[in-house]
Amino acid sequence: MRRIARLCALTLPLCIVAGCSGQHQDLLPQRVDNRLHISDLGNGFYKNPILHIDYSDPDVVAVDGHYYMTASSFNASPGLPVLHSTDLVNWTLINYALPQQVPQAHYDKPQHGNGVWAPNFRYHAGKYWIFYPDPDFGIYVVTANDPAGTWSEPRLILSGKGIIDPTPLWDENGKAYLLHAWAKSRAGFNNVLSLHEMAPDTSWVNPAYTTIVDGHQLPGYRTLEGPKFYQRNGYYYIFAPAGGVETGWQAVFRSRDVYGPYEHKTVMAQGNTLINGPHQGSWVTTSSGEDWFIHFQSRKAYGRIVHLQPVTWLNDWPVIGRDDNNDGSGEPVYTYLKPVSTVPGRLMPQPATDEFTDNTVGLQWQWNGNFKPHWLEVSKGQLILKAMSKVPDTGNNLWMTPNLMLQKLPAQTFQVRSKLRVPTAQADIETGLLLFGEDYAWLGIKTINNAPHLVYVQCRGARTGCNESVHDYGEVNHGSIEIRYILASDATAVFAYRFSENEAFTVAGEQFKARRGRWVGAKTGVFAVGESGASARYDYVRFLPMHREGL
Repeated sequence: MRRIARLCALTLPLCIVAGCSGQHQDLLPQRVDNRLHISDLGNGFYKNPILHIDYSDPDVVAVDGHYYMTASSFNASPGLPVLHSTDLVNWTLINYALPQQVPQAHYDKPQHGNGVWAPNFRYHAGKYWIFYPDPDFGIYVVTANDPAGTWSEPRLILSGKGIIDPTPLWDENGKAYLLHAWAKSRAGFNNVLSLHEMAPDTSWVNPAYTTIVDGHQLPGYRTLEGPKFYQRNGYYYIFAPAGGVETGWQAVFRSRDVYGPYEHKTVMAQGNTLINGPHQGSWVTTSSGEDWFIHFQSRKAYGRIVHLQPVTWLNDWPVIGRDDNNDGSGEPVYTYLKPVSTVPGRLMPQPATDEFTDNTVGLQWQWNGNFKPHWLEVSKGQLILKAMSKVPDTGNNLWMTPNLMLQKLPAQTFQVRSKLRVPTAQADIETGLLLFGEDYAWLGIKTINNAPHLVYVQCRGARTGCNESVHDYGEVNHGSIEIRYILASDATAVFAYRFSENEAFTVAGEQFKARRGRWVGAKTGVFAVGESGASARYDYVRFLPMHREGL
């Protein structure tokens, strides 16, 4: 009956997806206006994406009815986010497994597109493990007894360039293996999956490897990567996407022998949906025995957002998503019946707004390089950002500046407001509300002729060395300024400002099209650069959903 109900979910009227009025209003969750993105529909169903946030290459581990997710974090610090859920739909950011990227001196300087690539989350021998690759150094492991607690220092278990996307397998026969893909940019080749023998405690990994899946031998295959290694019903299974992030598909390989040969099958593709990719993720079996697949979809400026798909099995092959023509290959679903859970999921927003009332900033904030405590202070409900010098490696812009306090875009549409205490009578400073990527824009205060001026700044092509374009709106003679931008559904933003809550906002600059960073979506936040001794004070950074009244 449960499976029949799932099929019925696919034919629900559009009003359940887009929001209802009249007789269907009671189907929707209460107080949805408090959330920037709504996935849990409050009536036993969910809609994709479950997270409209850039959690690239998600991987999930299931332990006693609780689910923990991690994702690629590239150059951001802290890295390896840890999210928690009890129903696979509602997720909460609870921790990071990597407070500082290693080698620390290397990552003190921004390393855009480098750092933590696709990780693998596992539970084995009574503890939690995250295997993560750094394409320039090799495969690392961190462990913890509690995902919300302190994680071990990263330990390099397999060194080498271009070794990416690790996935361990503790075999039912007592042996252990490590499978991974290759990055052509470092190794000179890709599209193959290679297997190493490994000690069960990861104290030793055989540097010699055997390539067990060669995408070059499979018609149409390119960029085979992101493997996940499993066992079921006497088979070894490898879930791995191919065809590239934007246009690829999800493949599965199986064999009775760990070294192969492996059969292959496409188990999910875009089909007739708008969910491109769909790219790599994680097979999860719930405590009730249901199977699910969490994966990402590449959405340009929004990054790689997270979807949840049902999994069924046919002749010992997984079928992911909806298979209307019964060919054994599914396509992504838009809405579906939620997983059965022993602990109900909590309808709560991802952290975004920060009122700076705690002794530190919220978990949602990350930095452009390894965080240094002297960059900020939180005191009496204010964030105090200490100005650091711009790093001029790529021209007069912020691209290589490590002390940018940023977070992922939390939804497809939103507005963000920040109140800045206008810095005066101090060393030169630039500070403001920033929408950051390979193109970026910000609105805020810049010292000009020893006085604070309101400026709107754009930089197009920061990675390749653009200089900033500055529009000066003149000297500011107010004690504070509220800055905002509104992000539309096509990732275009309009910045505006006001000096009093009784005023309407005044638009500044021109409409700005957000652009992703290096392998990541655009980010937003606040910053301060300038001379030594300068600082900026912020009262809050508030995110509001666009359907909220009183905008």
